[in-house]
Amino acid sequence: MTTAPAPRELGAFLKARRAQLAPQDLGLPETDSRRRVAGLRRQEVAQLAAISVDYYTRLEQGRVRASASVLTTLARALRLDDDQQKYLYELAGRADAWPRSRRRPAQRVRPSMRRLLDQLTGAPAIVLGRRMDILAWNVAAAALFTDFSRMPAERRNYVRLLFTDPIVRDLHREWRHDARDAVAALRMEAAADPDDPELAQLVGELSVRDADFRTWWAEHRVNDDSYGTKHYRHRLAGDLTLDCDIWSSPDGSGQRLMVLTAEPGSPSHDALRTLTSRTADQR
Repeated sequence: MTTAPAPRELGAFLKARRAQLAPQDLGLPETDSRRRVAGLRRQEVAQLAAISVDYYTRLEQGRVRASASVLTTLARALRLDDDQQKYLYELAGRADAWPRSRRRPAQRVRPSMRRLLDQLTGAPAIVLGRRMDILAWNVAAAALFTDFSRMPAERRNYVRLLFTDPIVRDLHREWRHDARDAVAALRMEAAADPDDPELAQLVGELSVRDADFRTWWAEHRVNDDSYGTKHYRHRLAGDLTLDCDIWSSPDGSGQRLMVLTAEPGSPSHDALRTLTSRTADQR
């Protein structure tokens, strides 16, 4: 049932909630400028929620009524729990639209996918899940990209690492091309599951942290390519030119296996084999 909106109370609640959050809580970069208010700035909340600063300002001032979709993105941006979300929707007069908690099932690598990954000893291979999360990898992938086991599981996302991890970013000789393609692929993910809260959080975080991501996301370009060529510059192996092939799991889980290979006998093939063997010996 739709309730009468309480715009002043809604604005007060939004202000109070953003004052409780620190930029580092949401993975936002630190700034040298001194903050006049505690917590997040309006522009940071607006970027995390993928709405304009003007719209968010008017929302806090009670001069506009929020749609259900805007409430959903605000709830994710402000990290509201179920009780806080319910309260938010009630204040906005949209109690009937409160989606309640709809948790996605945990992503688990299929056993057959894991076996295939382990048997690909000479080729870097990664299992990608929803939102291009990195679910599993082999020794060769860790040697090429980075040691994924050393980072928290929630940070293991292919797109996030492209934009925020210096090692992964510098690895790509054609970073702008590869990163823009990755953003376009993430757009395809958004079309398949537009209500995914973790996807909205990822997009909000990267929109605030990187101007290129913000620009490319706004382009609404999509890409679902399953093969191509990647050019890398590895700090130990040097320049590598690798073919990239992606296979989708047939079970509808959305999991994909990304494999990188080099032409046998090529300098890239020899360098990759040496790098992989060295990493395997160290382990």
